[in-house]
Parts: sequence; structure tokens; C-alpha cells
Amino acid sequence: MAKLLSFDFGTGGVRAGVYCTDARAMLASAEAKYETVYPHTGWAEQDSRQWLTSMRDAGRRAVAAAGTNHIDSICVATTASTVAFCTRSGEPVRPAILWMDCRASEEAALTAEVDHPVMAYCGGADAVEWLVPKAMWTARRQPEVYARAEVICEALDFINYHLCGEWVGSRMNAACKWNYDSLNGAFVPEIYQKLGIGDLPAKLPDRIVPVGGVVGEASGSLTADMGIVNRPVIAQGGIDAHIGILSANTVRPGGLLVIGGTSTVHLTQLSGYGDVSGFWGPYPNALTEGEWLVEAGQVSSGSILSWLSNDIFGLDANQHQELIRQVAERPERANGLLALDYWMGNRTPYRDPDLRGAIMGLSLGHSRTDIYAAAIDSVALGTANVLAVLAERGVDIDRIVMAGGICRNAAWLQATVDAIGRPVSVATEDNLSLIGAAVCSATALGLWPDLAAASSGIGVATHEMQPNVERSRWYQDTLPLYQDATELLTPLLHTLTKRQQAESRS
Repeated sequence: MAKLLSFDFGTGGVRAGVYCTDARAMLASAEAKYETVYPHTGWAEQDSRQWLTSMRDAGRRAVAAAGTNHIDSICVATTASTVAFCTRSGEPVRPAILWMDCRASEEAALTAEVDHPVMAYCGGADAVEWLVPKAMWTARRQPEVYARAEVICEALDFINYHLCGEWVGSRMNAACKWNYDSLNGAFVPEIYQKLGIGDLPAKLPDRIVPVGGVVGEASGSLTADMGIVNRPVIAQGGIDAHIGILSANTVRPGGLLVIGGTSTVHLTQLSGYGDVSGFWGPYPNALTEGEWLVEAGQVSSGSILSWLSNDIFGLDANQHQELIRQVAERPERANGLLALDYWMGNRTPYRDPDLRGAIMGLSLGHSRTDIYAAAIDSVALGTANVLAVLAERGVDIDRIVMAGGICRNAAWLQATVDAIGRPVSVATEDNLSLIGAAVCSATALGLWPDLAAASSGIGVATHEMQPNVERSRWYQDTLPLYQDATELLTPLLHTLTKRQQAESRS
């Protein structure tokens, strides 16, 4: 019997869970928050030291609630790219730049000018969210900070260093966010040189370990602070949503995992290289050996709904739930409104960090419920748009699993199923990343021969949801309007974004 401690570092906090392989169940879980600050429009930062404080708190409570002080393996999943800048001893030299931060849009655009075969794995250019553009921005705009940073790494690498004292990168993060050649297992210095950060490889973790591999053995006080008396194996994890593939058992080509939360991520794997222009990837060997990972997503989804409910409408949690109920029960929904879900840019299929949100068709007769429903429709249409373009690229999907915070919002969940227009399997577990991290730990311990086998053995249960035929027809008819509005408004939204950026620098 193995006890596996998983951590999922999300946007607003960390969750810890203790999984038992004999019981095939999570014995206990706990959560601790940390703060995000927004110094300027489009910026988002966190104090990486708070990650450790919250990790100790959540880990200690989860371990105690599980009734054990012996943990066989620990695995971590984090947002990405949430980038830490620190010394070799793990001391931060500036706040971490959060994954959703879009300050490096100019730098991301410059990556499209690099001509190298490895750039084809990311569709020819990096996203503003990734480590490389953020490192470029820091080198260009805060050169003294860049010079002081002996290590530039993912939040995952920072956490693993403080667990075991070694700087190690995940092959998943390196393949998906660092322009690492995961087909040949090597960094590509000429890419960084062309981008003006030729010294970046010296600042990155230089040992790259595949997902489910062994990073090292726990050392230091961090695990002891959680009440753990032994030295667990540290298993390599990766990007939070991507690790969820392992618990959803959508590892093999044809499966698609949709995780709706602060953002929405759509993940599938191909059996070989294919044209997925407009998306991120396909990345060779990012998750499993010999398969190619494709990433799609929406930067803003649940965050839009929270922003409307909390910041604009001023609702408490109970009032928000009442608003969700009202929207779910209204067949007419948004009363003629059309919204675009680009509050923090578009991840795919437009790959445009400078798009912004819009609500069209407003009149004095529209209500708060109409506006909230329009926002839900926009997020659902964003997912439908992703799937439509994937189909155009020849990516066949035969099974869809949906998970995350979307499952706690009945209106958003049903709208998305309706917009997809086909049956969807909904995960009964509310945090797939914790279970996926347990799959990684079980693989690192040799309890299963590989990730796919461990995924089949540990995967979560699901139930099927059917689309409403009438509503599916409405989304099918409305999707072209969503696409046309995006095309027509793009020049105007770009102009507004440039103004916002200029004002934030002044």
C-alpha cells in the first residue's frame, strides 16, 4: 500500500491531497490560499515565498487528516508558465510573473521571426504566457533583475527545488513552454541567441526529467514541517491541466480533456506529427513517449464570471449561485446579446494576446442576468470554436471528458455541452490534477509500468451529459456571428490594448 501526496498549485491557492493506492481513493485533502497582485493592466504577479508557506499549511493538514506520517512519494502540478526569478539557493529576486500575465506580447511576437525546426512544435511562435517571452521581457525591461536572477524557472521547478534541493525541469514544461527539443532531448541555444537571451540556458534547470520520472528524494525541513517522518521520492509532475489528462484517462489519441476553471484548457494527443496551426504543439514526448501533445484553450473563462459576479455586480457566494440558477432556468438566455471572451487575450485558435473582451447589443432593457448569460455564452462559444477549428485541422475526437470549476456552475456546464453539441463525460472528481499527480507518483515508484497503465488503474469516474438539441442549434447558428465579430473588432481591440499598455508604462 502506497500513500501518495499530491499538490496542485492553481491561480489562487494550492490544494494538497493524500491518495492511497490500495483504496484507489483520495484519503484527505486541504487547501491554502495565496495572493495575486495586478500592478498594471495585463500584469499579474505572486510572491513565490507564499507558495511555500501555503504548501506547508495545506500539506500538513492533508497529511494529518489522512491519519499518516509516512508518505511514499510527492508530486507537484502547477500553473504554467508562472515564472520564478531567484538565486541558486532559491531566494526570489523579484515577484513571480503569473501564467496569465500578458506584458510580454511584443516579445512573444518576436519569437515568430525565429527560423528553426523546433519552432514548428509550437506552431512557429511562442505564446505571451510562456517562460521564454517573459524572460525576454525581463532582460529588456528590467536588465538588473535579469542579471541578478541566477535561476529562471517554472513554479514547478521552484517548488521541487525546495522539496529536494535540486534544480530539475519537467520535460513537459520544457517542451511546451521553453522551445526545448523534446524529440532529441536537448536545448537549442541558437533559438535563445536569436531572441537576445543567449545566456538563458545557463539560468534554466539543466536536468530535464519526463513526467512520472524521479526528480530526487525529499530533503530539508519542508516535508518535516508537514508532519512527514520519512524521505519520500519526489516524482516529476508538470502543468496542472495537462497532468489532469492522466486522471481523465484521455492519454491515447482521440481523447480530449476540457478543464474549465479560471481559464479553459483543451488537451489531446496525436499519434504523430500533424498540422495544428492555430494551436500550441504538437509537442513530441511532452506527456508520454512517442505521442504528440496538442494544447488549446481560453485565457479567460471562469475568471470572467467571477469578475462579473464579484467586482461588477458585488454578489456574495450565495447570490452568485442564485444568479447561476436564474440563467440555467432561462431558455432565452442572453436576450439578444453577443459577447467575446477575450478579457485577457485569446490563446487559441487566434493566438492573439492583444484581443480584449466585448459585450454587444446592449440596451437599457437588459438586466444583470442577461449580461451574465451573455458571458457564459461567450465562453461556451470559445470552446465550440476551438473544437470546430481542430476538426478543420483533421484532429479526430471520439471522447470528451470535462472537469474543473465548470462542474460547479450548472449554467456554464450545460451551455458548454450544448455548444459542443455531443455527449460529454463529466468527471466526478473536482480536481483532476491531484489524481493525475498521484498517477505520476505511482509510475515513479514502479507500481505500474508506465503512465498510460497507471492512468487506467487510477483514473476518476465520470457520468455522461447530453446536449439540449434546441440550444445546440442556437450555438451552431451563433458561432459564425462570434467568429465574424472577432474578425471585425480585432483592429479596434488591438488599438485599445496598445493604449492600455502605453498608459500602464507612463
